[in-house]
Amino acid sequence: MKVNSAKYLGSWEKSDEMSNEKLPEFAFIGRSNVGKSSLINMLTERKELARTSSKPGKTQMLNLYNIEDRVQICDLPGYGYAKVSKGMRKKFQLMIRNYLLNRSNLYCLFVLVDLRIPPQEMDIDFINDCGANEIPMILIGTKADKLKTEEIEASKTAIADKLLEVWEEIPPFITSSSNVGLGKNEIWQVVEEAIKN
Repeated sequence: MKVNSAKYLGSWEKSDEMSNEKLPEFAFIGRSNVGKSSLINMLTERKELARTSSKPGKTQMLNLYNIEDRVQICDLPGYGYAKVSKGMRKKFQLMIRNYLLNRSNLYCLFVLVDLRIPPQEMDIDFINDCGANEIPMILIGTKADKLKTEEIEASKTAIADKLLEVWEEIPPFITSSSNVGLGKNEIWQVVEEAIKN
């Protein structure tokens, strides 16, 4: 998809207060600092559409964007904050869960995982929970430009092995890098195919 128009629609703490349910929606989530906002900026060809930060936890609300008046993107808060209170972590968990279970126009959830590190328990647990709730999902391995090809494959295999302890077949997996645009076409292809059907 060629992106000529990308508009910020607003931020919400509660999914039932969000507007704009007419267009199909695609949400992005992952551990804090996995590169969600950078990926959204890369996809939309906007440097500052989604706010990025070197500090984990920049995204703390449900941030919604309109793309070409055809689809919407929701930037969800990251999970696994290290420097917030238990109460705040619980608040984010409920915010995310309510969105995923109740947002009527959610077509697909993109779950981002950092390819540079071993599979994290919180990632595996989150993916398994989404699977149990039958949330349509695609995995995106981020920061691939930091790795050699064999390291990327080893990381993907390690993630798959962990998931196959529970899953019969793992969700589709896209390798990406916001720095070099890797995965951009594959992600937009998923969106285009979803809204055709």
